[in-house]
Amino acid sequence: MRWRKSRQSRNVDDRRGQRASRGGRGMGRGKLSGGAGLLLLVVVVLLGGDPRQVLQLLVGDGGSVAAPSQTRTTPANDESAQFLSAVLGMTEDVWSEIFRQNGATYQAPTMVLFTDAVQSACGFNTSATGPFYCPPDQNLYLDTGFFDQLAGMGGAGDFAQAYVIGHEVGHHIQTLAGTSSWMRQLQGGRSQVEANELQVLMELQADCYSGVWAHHANRREQVLEPGDVDEGLAAAAAIGDDRLQRRAGRSVSPESFTHGTSAQRQQWLGTGLRTGDIDACDTFGQAGYVRR
Repeated sequence: MRWRKSRQSRNVDDRRGQRASRGGRGMGRGKLSGGAGLLLLVVVVLLGGDPRQVLQLLVGDGGSVAAPSQTRTTPANDESAQFLSAVLGMTEDVWSEIFRQNGATYQAPTMVLFTDAVQSACGFNTSATGPFYCPPDQNLYLDTGFFDQLAGMGGAGDFAQAYVIGHEVGHHIQTLAGTSSWMRQLQGGRSQVEANELQVLMELQADCYSGVWAHHANRREQVLEPGDVDEGLAAAAAIGDDRLQRRAGRSVSPESFTHGTSAQRQQWLGTGLRTGDIDACDTFGQAGYVRR
């Protein structure tokens, strides 16, 4: 994958090497009092900081917003982090243009790199969770050690890694588009099996969005090299629910799927790669769900 000449994103929070503490609701979190909060907000704005973090603490939501950590700069010789930053930068450029064409402004997420465990607005998570996106703070979280596991399952290569980042950014697109909240409403009152089926549609759409991003990034910068698409498809197959259950020595149980089969994940990533069309990623519509 050709990435070295691509713009690197500044929306990377490198927490690797930091120890994450397991805090309960309200521990290490909270809501600022009005006077102190407003004073802090003014100071942050004057210093050029991001006022959204202070606003989250001012408003609060029952202790569900984690206090922001101090952002660390990634070392200049860290090629892995530079690659991830470049991929995130490509997603920002592509989705900004797609949103602009649709009369909207893209709000980029932050990518948090961590080691072993991390505290987010979605709670305390370990590396065993794998890469994840947290809608309340609109951050995507990644322990880069996951890529070693992915390679061991047959998903090796730089575009395999880029596909994973694109997938998590796809969840951010779903949050901005209101798809996430709509899907949660659909899940309400349904059985666990039906809720899982809806979650699968959510994950497959994120796969498709990852393909849409790569399609447009390649048109803009010719980033894909021979073999890259195969790497991405192999990674999608490696993390299909059916294959993961077999690797764990379990019988395949479709009613427990939450991400889709290997074939489904390959199909939807391929759809995005081939068409570059977000409308082609309507996994819900193809399953008969109509968003009003």
